[in-house]
Amino acid sequence: MITVYFVRNGSKIRVEVPENTTLMEAAKFHSQVPIPEIPATCGGSCACCTCHVHIGDQWLDKLGKLDYNKPEGHLIEYEKNFVEGKSRLSCQIELKPEHDGLIVHLLNNELL
Repeated sequence: MITVYFVRNGSKIRVEVPENTTLMEAAKFHSQVPIPEIPATCGGSCACCTCHVHIGDQWLDKLGKLDYNKPEGHLIEYEKNFVEGKSRLSCQIELKPEHDGLIVHLLNNELL
């Protein structure tokens, strides 16, 4: 199992998921606490950006950089809360053992 921490207003929401679960799936289907900041309107097909999150600084190297030549890069750079180097679409992050303990900062995507 991989533990992920979603941070909302300074409070951490702990979620445990099996390996190969996407970060979006962790928020939508595995959390015991509702996470409305990740509505994932497109269901994880990288078409809507409603699963936009910011990655904690200490995890940026383990996740790799955003590839601007892929759909995620084309979509996310136009988002209101885009921060170069930190912004990612949670539907595009597949969780592996090296991501155990990952810290993700939630944005208010439901209101964007």
